[in-house]
Amino acid sequence: MDMRHTITACVIMALTLVLHNYVSQAEAVPSTTPLSTFPTQIGEWKGNTDRFDDKIYEVLGVDDSFLANYFGPDNRLIQLYVGFYGSQREGDIIHSPRNCMPGGGWNITRTTDKTLSIGDGGKATVRQLLLEKGKQKQLVLYWFQSRGRIISSEYSQKIYLVMDAIFRNRTDGSFVRLITPVVDDDEETAATVLERFGERLIPLLSDYIPS
Repeated sequence: MDMRHTITACVIMALTLVLHNYVSQAEAVPSTTPLSTFPTQIGEWKGNTDRFDDKIYEVLGVDDSFLANYFGPDNRLIQLYVGFYGSQREGDIIHSPRNCMPGGGWNITRTTDKTLSIGDGGKATVRQLLLEKGKQKQLVLYWFQSRGRIISSEYSQKIYLVMDAIFRNRTDGSFVRLITPVVDDDEETAATVLERFGERLIPLLSDYIPS
């Protein structure tokens, strides 16, 4: 481990200790609108709601969530998952896909940041993963949408979590993830479809995730 990674690890450990000292004072902030009412049609995309196994929800520790499979005009699939935490107390911290995806047998072979246009000249930076399992490939877009911010970095998410616990008395937050299969090894088309869907999605989430 080089010096940069060592320093980063030390900073995260220190912030975690600070969070544990302040998190008990943070009040849960309810979602503005229940995620169960999230639209199952987004533009030309039509979705069918779904559920994970109950054991997965126990591990995630979410207070509210939404899972749906959306199909576009070309029958391309995008799975959307949104998990909301009213308070990120010890044991109920947002899980990163970088930890859970490999557990499902998928290997993360590439990580990049993508910039999405979200209307009125706004931009949002999100994270893209290329996953591989045997000959299968998937592309993932994910971000943390918490307390008025869209954050792509797990490290930045933890820093903002501690700062908001101290100065805003809030630790609520959400995790948003999109997955689409790579068809015929065409990563470029899969990435474009995922990004366009993400650009339509983000403005809708403001009614369901507290700012």
